Amino acid sequence: MNVRMVAIPAGEVTLSDRRTQRSWPVEVAGFELGVFPVTQEEYAAVTGEWPSAVRGGRLPVDSVSWWDAIRFCNGLSEREGLSPAYRVDGETVAWEANGYRLPTEAEWEHACRAATSGPRYGPLDDIGWYRGNSEGHSHDVGGKLPNAWGLYDMLGNVFEWCWDIYDPSVYGTYRVLRGGGWFDEHWSCRASVRRRSMTTYKIDDVGFRIARNLSSV
Repeated sequence: MNVRMVAIPAGEVTLSDRRTQRSWPVEVAGFELGVFPVTQEEYAAVTGEWPSAVRGGRLPVDSVSWWDAIRFCNGLSEREGLSPAYRVDGETVAWEANGYRLPTEAEWEHACRAATSGPRYGPLDDIGWYRGNSEGHSHDVGGKLPNAWGLYDMLGNVFEWCWDIYDPSVYGTYRVLRGGGWFDEHWSCRASVRRRSMTTYKIDDVGFRIARNLSSV
């Protein structure tokens, strides 16, 4: 199995949170990111499982928890002879090696924006599946236009898990979701929108894409 990846250049991105009205800049090193969200056929090739609500090989995998995404990353690394990125000890996960992994939310937003500064990298109907055009379901990856760095479906289709804890002082171990999904209104499908959920959460508009450090190439 060959997951298509693209090199994302280093840069700086400013994250913001509507609840706290806080903004903070983050330096992002160069890294690789999946051109598409992980598809159902890719997920099945590593795990043997088809968890999604509607089956289709080129549909983005959905109904996967943050833990499922972590296990997929480690499984793909092992399949390709790489050291798994994550060491799992009960409910604790340490990021300690250079295999496949989830992007940080700063990496995700930096890659989504692709050097643009607006809420989206193009007109939403041209770049993403959302409530206004999805007809109530997800769609095969790559069906809309990519951003300037060659990434598809960064907005809409499925929300994507990120590595980060959202706000540990308020929400404990809730992890970050980015990008909006096929069921969301247009205002949820923006580069800056942050969502959160528990690590066991599974629903039919949440998936993920994978990342890897550039130094691993």
